[in-house]
Order: sequence, then structure tokens, then C-alpha cells
Amino acid sequence: MTPAELSQAVQAAVSAAVEAGELAVAVPEHVTIERPKNRDHGDYATNVALQLAKPAGRPPRAVADVLAARLREITGVAAVDIAGPGFLNITLDTATQGELARTIVEAGEAYGRNEALKGLKINLEFVSANPTGPIHIGGVRWAAVGDSLARVLKATGAEVTTEYYLNDAGVQISKFAASLQAAANGREVPKDGYVGEYIVDIAKAITDGLPGVLDLPEDEQLQVFRTEGLKLMVAEIQRSMDEFGVHFDTWFSEKSLHDSGAVEKAIGRLREQGHVFDQDGAIWLRTTDFGDDKDRVLIKADGETTYFAADAAYYLSKRDRGSEVSVYMLGADHHGYVNRLKAIAACAGDDMDRNIEVKIGQFVKMLRDGEEVRMSKRAGNIITIDDVVDWIGVDAARYTLARSSTDSTITLDINVLTSQTNENPVFYVQYAHTRMCGVARKAAALGITKSDDFKPELLATEWESDLLGQLGEFPRVLAKAGELREPHHVARYLEDVARDYHRFYDNCQILPKGDEEVTDLTHARLWLADATRTVIANGLTLLGVSAPERM
Repeated sequence: MTPAELSQAVQAAVSAAVEAGELAVAVPEHVTIERPKNRDHGDYATNVALQLAKPAGRPPRAVADVLAARLREITGVAAVDIAGPGFLNITLDTATQGELARTIVEAGEAYGRNEALKGLKINLEFVSANPTGPIHIGGVRWAAVGDSLARVLKATGAEVTTEYYLNDAGVQISKFAASLQAAANGREVPKDGYVGEYIVDIAKAITDGLPGVLDLPEDEQLQVFRTEGLKLMVAEIQRSMDEFGVHFDTWFSEKSLHDSGAVEKAIGRLREQGHVFDQDGAIWLRTTDFGDDKDRVLIKADGETTYFAADAAYYLSKRDRGSEVSVYMLGADHHGYVNRLKAIAACAGDDMDRNIEVKIGQFVKMLRDGEEVRMSKRAGNIITIDDVVDWIGVDAARYTLARSSTDSTITLDINVLTSQTNENPVFYVQYAHTRMCGVARKAAALGITKSDDFKPELLATEWESDLLGQLGEFPRVLAKAGELREPHHVARYLEDVARDYHRFYDNCQILPKGDEEVTDLTHARLWLADATRTVIANGLTLLGVSAPERM
């Protein structure tokens, strides 16, 4: 029995009590079931009696007495105790608890998936680094977190479109083109231009592919370097994302907003909503009405369109393409964008607390031999995605970057993340998976398979009970990760599963030794090991991390 099934059983008990006239309350839409830290308090606990006491007009313990009597009649419930002011502590019999192993194995890849966010249409934009250089380490964090979040959201029923916003218009692209042109002509890069070996490499690729480009007039040269440089840089970013296991459904061009007239149309729509005004020759959006610290310019007095105008058009584009919730994942240096982006949604007539979400990711540091690593040879003064992959590998990078809340600054220790020790979190989890695969291989070599005559009641030790309880939490952890948009809950959960499996493995003999006979307990423990392998494999897949069979 999973926590979700137990929650439904408690809900049914409340409904039955109401129908019998024992309680005069509205049946709650959801009943919270928790796993007590102290297992002396049962397998699960619920505070539903406390929640219903006031509407029922009765003391919590009196409500608990009514519900406890009905819960004790449920098949699989061994005991129900009332604690404190009215908590219900529920103990399942070992057979009911052990049956979860079969449920998980038979569900396979589907175990854990749920419909907590069924039907919700989400546009998830992440990374979106300027296409003027390789993806730096901040973008690597968003690649790991964003792709994992997309997988989690889909696993909880949401309809998700992943998107990369290409800032392919504006001043930075002009500086990028001028830097390429200078490198190709053997000149110094302009002030505030881009440096690094990658600029030289791209410039050379352009001149090799278009031998006559340097014979063109300066203005025509610059346009070629702008167009071709952008193509090559975007292709480089796409290659890096592919190698990192990240797929985007849409690569959205900022330039297309300007070329299609979408920016002007967006300003017109916002004006119709009553939030656009003219002042000092410029066109403004009154974002202060919705919590922004100042109103924002859409079109300057000289007629130049601002980045903010494109931001407004981009948000409206997402909504027009069917997005119910637009999630923006931005770097720490974009903290000031939160209020202004939410204000755009409000000015467009949307609910700024529901239709738009802005997540800010904090900085990432890398250490080697106790010293901070600060720069890349190829990219100059930044660490790139290729550097991170070269140093620690895709699995370690994705797992470690996704296992912490984006609100916190994190440090990646290269020495730890390339070690095969329990200090390395991705190794710790992957090793648990390989241990289970090893058990399956040894069992096959001995001619032992999981028997269909599975006796779940034999999984009765504290280590088996703890592991089963942990496995039952997966659907709930996954739903929480989706609702909070925080995939790190999945990673931390996997570490808890790995810990409980290692304890089970170290304390419970799974396979017979020597001339020992194969018993029903052997088969039961093989079911449990396979169930655990399924959960860890499913969780690692959601994080975009491999589940190796050997290490």
C-alpha cells in the first residue's frame, strides 16, 4: 500500500463515517499522510482528526476515535493508535507493506509517475545564454536543473514545452561580430568586445568557408561575420546541449520578434489594456502599478526599441502559443528582472502570481585540489560547459548541479566528483544501482529467478520495512518536485533510497551461500532488490543521469 492509497483509504473512512451519521463534516478532498521519524509511532500518521474537529464540533480525540474504528476494519491495517491531541498512527501488516515491491516491479518505468499537474500547459525557458560565446558554468547549472525539471513536470502530468531564447538582436551581437571581424583581420578586439580562443576559431572557420570575405568592404564584412558567426555559435551551443543530454523543443529568436512586427503589436495590446503611456518623447509601460520599482521604457525618444519591449512581446508570444504558465529560469545577475517580468504579465491582464514564474539560480564555484578554478583557456575568463564535462563528466555534472536548491550557491569539488567514494553523491546512488544489478546477475548465474509465489509477509525486518517505506514515497516526492518546480527533491530522495538499500544489503542476506537452499525469503528479497533498482533507475532518468549496471 502506497501513501497515496492509504490517503484514499482514510478519505473513504471519513466518507463512510459521514454517511453513517457519525460525523457531520465535508469530506476533505485530500488527506495528508506522513511517515513518522520515530517508527514506534507506526508506519504512517495523519492529522485529519484535528482538521475535522472544529467543523464537526467535537474534540479531536473524539473524531479520531470514530475514524480509528473504521480504519481498523481496512484490510492490511494491523493497528491504529491515537496519539497526543488526536493524531492517528497507522501500522500496516507486513504482507500489505511488502506487496509494494511487486507493485513497483510490475509498474516498471511508470512507477512514481502521477497526474498531480495533469493538463497544465507550461512553457519552460532555461539557459538562454547570449549566443556570443560558449555556455558558461551558470548556464550549465540551468541546463542540468531545467532539463531535469522538464522531465519531472512531464512525469507529473504537465504538458511542457522547453525553450531556449536566442538573444540574437542588439548591441552584444554587434560587439560579437566586430570581435570576429577584428580577429580575422589580425586587429585588436574592440573595447568591450569578446576575447578567447573561440573567437579566433570562429573567425577562422568563417574565412576558411568564405575565402573572399576579407576582400569585401568593411560594412559588408561585418554583416557576414554577424550572420555567419551567429550561425556557428548557435550550432556550437546546440552541440554542447546535445552532448549534455539536453533537448529544447523550441529555439526562439529575439530577432524574429522585431522582424515580424511582434514588438509593435505587443505594445499596442498593452496600450489597449491601459498600461502604456507617452512621456518625454518615449513610450513607457506603467509597471509600478504591479510592484516594479520603476516604470519601464518600451521605445526610447530616439525611436530605438528596448530589450524590455522584446521581453513584453516574448511573454505575449508564449501565451499566444498556448502556455498557461511561463517559467523563466534566470541567473543570479538577473534578480532585478523578477518584478518587471511579473509586471508584464499583470499589464497583459494575466495573474502575475499564477501565469508567470521566475526562478533565480545562484552562482557555482569549482574547486581542484582545494583551489578555486576560475577560467577556461578556450573562452578566456569563464568556465564553459565543455570544461565541466571534461573535468567531471556528464553524469556527475548533471546530478550534482541538480541536487541542490537553485537558491543556494554551490561548489563543485573536482577531486570529490571524480572519486569512487561515498563522498561523491552521484557515485553513491549509481553504486547502489550497480549493487542491485550485481545481485540479479549472481541470481541468474545460480539459476534463481523471482518466484511468482511471492510471499511479501516475509519482508519483516526493520531494514526491509524502512526500505519499503522509502520506496513508497517516490510518487509523493515526484509530485512535490513538480509542484514546487524543484527537481533537487528527487536527487536527495535517491540518496535516501541508496542509504536504506545499502543498510538492507549489509544486514539482510539476499542469496544463499554455499550449499544453502533457495527459500521463499530469497525470492522475496529479490523482489525487494528489483523494486529498489526500479525506483533508482526511474529517479536517475528524471535527472538525465545514467543508471549503470557495472562500475
